[in-house]
Amino acid sequence: MPLISLRGKRALVTGGSRGIGAATVRLLAHAGANVVVGYHKRARDAEAVVENARSTGVRAVAVAADVATKDGADDLVKAVIDEFGSLDLFVANAGIWPVDDIPFIRMTDEHWRRTITANLDSVFFSTRAAARAMSDGGSIVLLSSTAGQRGEAYHADYAGTKGAIISLTKSLAVELASRDINVNCVAPGWVDTEMAKEAIAATGIHRIASGIPLGRIASPDDIAGPIVFLCSPLARHITGEVLNVNGGSVLCG
Repeated sequence: MPLISLRGKRALVTGGSRGIGAATVRLLAHAGANVVVGYHKRARDAEAVVENARSTGVRAVAVAADVATKDGADDLVKAVIDEFGSLDLFVANAGIWPVDDIPFIRMTDEHWRRTITANLDSVFFSTRAAARAMSDGGSIVLLSSTAGQRGEAYHADYAGTKGAIISLTKSLAVELASRDINVNCVAPGWVDTEMAKEAIAATGIHRIASGIPLGRIASPDDIAGPIVFLCSPLARHITGEVLNVNGGSVLCG
């Protein structure tokens, strides 16, 4: 029997069509969980993730939804209940990282609102819908960032949303504890994903790696592993925590 078994659990991952989300779906499926892959526009990528999950013998479906809206989030969770009958595990991974460096005093209202909508409204609506539908004894994992803990100059919008997610994690952990629902947060640093590809190329992979104590940029699987751990019985007495998965970069200035 594998060390982590989620056989028969029912999971929902938002932003599951690529990057960290796709890697999380794969690992959840390998652990035996049935998975709904939430995605916004990338239908072909989402279906590829679903096919990979099904190859492990679990049930998996892809559902398109704009979780930055109440109706989109509610409809996505309803699709999970219609498909599986209940929800045990929820991973809030959907979000964006605006690439351009923008000084705060020059940041437009539109830029600020776009980031807040994509990174914070989406977590609020989807997590609320998931918590309402989740079975007692479930697990919720929210995705934050190194930037949410120490800030990030010229990306105050992004850092602000990720800091809010940390506070949301700690608040929900107390509120949902009476239902034996764990709520935790994973905080990556640099991750080699499509979303970060442009920024990594512009900054330089060696320059980035030199600022990380472990000397490397994380892969999506490096982040997915801790997420799945927090969804597992091994983490049953962990709640309200921020698990740093950034090679020690949060410790550096």
